Amino acid sequence: MNDADLPVLDESVLDELGASVGGDRDFVVDLIEAYLADGGQQVAQVEAAVSGTDTDALVRPAHTLKSSSATVGASRLAAMARELEFAGREGRVDDAQPSHAAALRAEWEAASAALREWTSRSGA
Repeated sequence: MNDADLPVLDESVLDELGASVGGDRDFVVDLIEAYLADGGQQVAQVEAAVSGTDTDALVRPAHTLKSSSATVGASRLAAMARELEFAGREGRVDDAQPSHAAALRAEWEAASAALREWTSRSGA
């Protein structure tokens, strides 16, 4: 499957998360809000690492963004962050170009908007 085939937001992940916490929608909304507060910093750190061609500095924020994005159903963003994490781990500067960071930023914006929309629909 191509990353472009993944949804911006896989709401089934949020449904499963909600079910795993006994239907506590407020908990899921709080988790999303924490993700939205922290995720932008991770994206900025990825951008800085890519800009400085520092593949070592790329690993941690890309890994964190990958994991947290997967948790909240931001599937495409998680996949993009995973690719950047692997590029960093393997020292592949060619796979960590400014265009990749720009695409990550655009996907972050799309995922953030989708999550905000989901939380507003959830009655929060």
